[in-house]
Amino acid sequence: MRASAQMLTVGAAAALLIGCVSGPAASKDADESRVLVFSKTAGFRHDSIPEGIAAVRDLGTEGGFAVDATEDAGAFTTRNLARYDAVVFLSTTGDVLDDTQQAAFERYIERGGGYVGIHAAADTEYDWAFYGGLAGAYFQSHPAIQPATVDVEDRAHPATSDLPKAWDRTDEWYNYRSNPREHAHVLASLDESSYTGGTMSGDHPIAWCQEYRGGRAFYTGGGHTKESYAEPAFRRHLSGGIRYAIGDAQADCRPENGYRPLFDGTAQSLSAWKQAGPGSFSLSDDGTLTSHGGLGMLWYTGSGADSGADSGGDSGFGSYSLKLDWKVAGDDNSGVFVGFPASDDPWSAVNNGYEIQIDATDAPDRTTGAVYSFQSADIKKRDRALNPPGEWNTYEIRVEGERLRVWLNGVKVNDFTNTDPARSLRDGHVGIQNHGADDQVSFRDIRIKELPTKPATPLPHGASSGN
Repeated sequence: MRASAQMLTVGAAAALLIGCVSGPAASKDADESRVLVFSKTAGFRHDSIPEGIAAVRDLGTEGGFAVDATEDAGAFTTRNLARYDAVVFLSTTGDVLDDTQQAAFERYIERGGGYVGIHAAADTEYDWAFYGGLAGAYFQSHPAIQPATVDVEDRAHPATSDLPKAWDRTDEWYNYRSNPREHAHVLASLDESSYTGGTMSGDHPIAWCQEYRGGRAFYTGGGHTKESYAEPAFRRHLSGGIRYAIGDAQADCRPENGYRPLFDGTAQSLSAWKQAGPGSFSLSDDGTLTSHGGLGMLWYTGSGADSGADSGGDSGFGSYSLKLDWKVAGDDNSGVFVGFPASDDPWSAVNNGYEIQIDATDAPDRTTGAVYSFQSADIKKRDRALNPPGEWNTYEIRVEGERLRVWLNGVKVNDFTNTDPARSLRDGHVGIQNHGADDQVSFRDIRIKELPTKPATPLPHGASSGN
């Protein structure tokens, strides 16, 4: 049964489940991923559940993970759940697990298990606080099925990286009892002006992810209709969510609030950026910047047509969190520069600032997550967090005083403190490198959040704090 992802007969499924509950758990190959689809209902039952199960099975065949499906809550034992990398709650409704089963599932999540909630998974277990936190929000109401525009907020997460920024589709659009944005990472939200019946005052998350009590969780409000599971875009959305939950793809699922865009994918936002040195970046229709030639750098001047008085300007940035998404096509080289003075010479950034490297194939102090030539990333953590070429990654580069920290897909991989008298991180610009003719690196959604300025820590004797 371990290798089969085909539909089991009723008798075989029952025998399997009884064995899982009462007998020894089957072993799982180290490289095998397995997903359990759970679709028990104690309230309204969606007629799209069979299509949903079939779609997950198809995604498993395509994505290399095995799929079991059940409506028997007896599958929720510690021993049986240990066989699965994620459990998909597919339009479950009402109170579907007893206290013992709930406790087993809590232990499963706390030991690193994955959760995927689809549509009415938010209409489930209202009296179980752990589940409410895991799902992210509970269902409140919904208007009639109708078209709406989904605003994709995260362009790097595998569940949303292949979607258009404005995703138009038809479904039953849930309103929720609370907004998950403060404790979960919102991937997509509804444009309430594009349909009737939204009740969340214009901030209406519809898909999100989070790390919760040791496990990974992904929820999407889509999936009411049978037709959803035949939509290529919705299937990619669901596939990416499952890949995240089982740990096959990495993403930054920490809550993200208070950031403003420096580059939002539009040509207008590029007016605040300037190319220094040779090479260039091209802007595609999907809002992606891709490097060409080099060795040069595109840097944020803060003097664009729509930039505000606090957007950096000639003074640069002081204390801040910089986030951006990046992708390499293969063995490509690039980096993100911080803490350098305004200059049309890209070597000014090299000599006066710091580069956070992207290329993963060089020496340890010159690879992904490294402060280039100064300090290597934690290689073990970096390797676990890094997505391969062709997939998006997210950096957070946090500068506070002379301290520089780097998160890769939500995992802290570097913590560096400047002690070089010739450099300072306290006031400087940010930029992205176009390394050379053979390197192709793409960037999306560059955003920043200013942080409170911390008291200055004196540099070594005789050092200057300026650039």
